[in-house]
Amino acid sequence: MELIHRPRRLRGTATLRQMVRETRVNKSSLVYPMFVIEGDNRKEEIPSMPGQYRYSVDCMEEKLIELCRAGVPAVMFFGIPSQKDALGTSAYLEDGIVQRAFRKAKEVCPELYLIGDVCMCEYTSHGHCGILCGQEIDNDNTLGLLAKTALSQVQAGADMVAPSDMMDGRVAAIRRVLDHNGYINTPIMSYAVKFASSFYGPFRDAANSAPAFGDRKSYQMDYHNRREAIKEAMLDVQEGADIIMVKPAMAYGDLIREVKDHTDLPVASYSVSGEYAMVKAAAQAGLVDESSIICEMAVSAYRAGTDIYITYFAEELANYMDQGRIG
Repeated sequence: MELIHRPRRLRGTATLRQMVRETRVNKSSLVYPMFVIEGDNRKEEIPSMPGQYRYSVDCMEEKLIELCRAGVPAVMFFGIPSQKDALGTSAYLEDGIVQRAFRKAKEVCPELYLIGDVCMCEYTSHGHCGILCGQEIDNDNTLGLLAKTALSQVQAGADMVAPSDMMDGRVAAIRRVLDHNGYINTPIMSYAVKFASSFYGPFRDAANSAPAFGDRKSYQMDYHNRREAIKEAMLDVQEGADIIMVKPAMAYGDLIREVKDHTDLPVASYSVSGEYAMVKAAAQAGLVDESSIICEMAVSAYRAGTDIYITYFAEELANYMDQGRIG
């Protein structure tokens, strides 16, 4: 048969396949999410996320060093306080749980890049991402507390802050407060396109942050909407975001690509707890090859346009890159 074009010519050997690979990944793009809790000598496995743990500050060192050795360059901290109230006061205490975690991490692994998740849900007694006015989320009065939380994290050692609350105007509020206090060079990675997703279930178990009533659909996005996702992203660009995030990752590759095409900012995506739990459950049942699935999921996010990949599989992916299984 006379064929001019034979795409299979470029698939003949592993060396050739790697040479013509369109999507390339490396460790520098990985971020590991980590949960920190009050108390001493505590390392608690998260039941819905086997292999993931909540760490007290004094027990973080081993994991942080392990991540550094694997080549994972960045960690995002989520704090779980022992005391919660209606205003989420523990979120912005100078000696709060996540603030202590930043200080400890800077001592143990100063080379790690530290990112602070800025939200109220882990710290409020009602579990919502903003303060309440009756049964409604008070968007505008929440902004000051979010900015106060971001500032406290940066003062404690955070290199970047990442507001995940989805309140309108929070990027601008945080930027103003950081700049006013001299942190003009601290970047903001905005959870700009964050959907009200069923993929978050295990995280709420991990962070003890399920809402006490209702849901978060009045502030997180409806997953039917594509144009609104672009609007949210571009509003945060206008407010001063330095990086735009799409969350979740696996089911939203189309929107990762759309955001990438609409802005010249770096784009992050978050492979969330439900994605992690699904892989673990399927692998434990013998239905899939875990390492292959992890690599394929990651490449799909990068192929869609991800520059920064936030994942509970960060350490595994770093090791797979060393082994040449992904890259």
